[in-house]
Amino acid sequence: MFALALGILTSCDDEVGNGNGLTATNVDAAFTITPVAGAVNTYLLTAQTKGVIGSKWNTGDGAYSGKMNETINLPDAGTYTITHTAIGAGGATGTASQQIVVATTDPLKGNLVQGGSFETAADQAKWTVLNLSANGSAFWSYANKSATIHSPGGWAQEGIYQAIDVIKDKEYTIDMLVSSPSGSDETWFEVYAGTSAPASGVEYKDNKVMGLSTWDGCAKDAFSGKLSTVGCVKNDKTGTVSNVVKFAQSGKIYLLIRSGGNTFTKDGITVTKIELRGK
Repeated sequence: MFALALGILTSCDDEVGNGNGLTATNVDAAFTITPVAGAVNTYLLTAQTKGVIGSKWNTGDGAYSGKMNETINLPDAGTYTITHTAIGAGGATGTASQQIVVATTDPLKGNLVQGGSFETAADQAKWTVLNLSANGSAFWSYANKSATIHSPGGWAQEGIYQAIDVIKDKEYTIDMLVSSPSGSDETWFEVYAGTSAPASGVEYKDNKVMGLSTWDGCAKDAFSGKLSTVGCVKNDKTGTVSNVVKFAQSGKIYLLIRSGGNTFTKDGITVTKIELRGK
């Protein structure tokens, strides 16, 4: 009888998802939103835990894996839709959404990037093209509130940049949404925050902060999300994957994106919602 019971238990494990109750149904994704006392525009998202084994959150910039008690910061004034995807047994999911209205922009964490969503011609004009392909074979295009770098491969590359004023020894974070529906090989997408002025035809290398690199293991396949999450390039200053940067002097720095490669994705790499904020 004992041996038979063991056999039945084992067979149940082998039949996950075959109607035996091991795959969850009606996963409850309910969550609460609580302002964090003493913190500006910061909120604690608390998911109910019954029948939930994992959580994904989306604050408007794409879904990411998080905790069931997730703290978020929304530095800019506006209305945000927060979506929680609860993951249950067997990979079953449920979703729930709520809105947060942020009345006032955090004065210490406002976005210093101008035109980072490329919505209008005026936004796009905030960016200067760094010509690195002698024949213009690699180029940036603007559409759908975003910018896309295109390259035919063969190591062709191109950059865009803008000047930003910063404060000495203050920590800043850089981030953006990046995506491509197809992968690349021998390709890079790098973000710099340097004090030296870019020069046409000269490959910029001053203070690499973050990015994508097939040599380091990302951008080989399709991707979409915040660069701080999907990127794998190490920060020159910290030697780790980090989007934090600070400067030895107050004044002008250049936020620059340089991308290209040998076998570049046919769809290009798209970027939007570029941010540089006080930490």
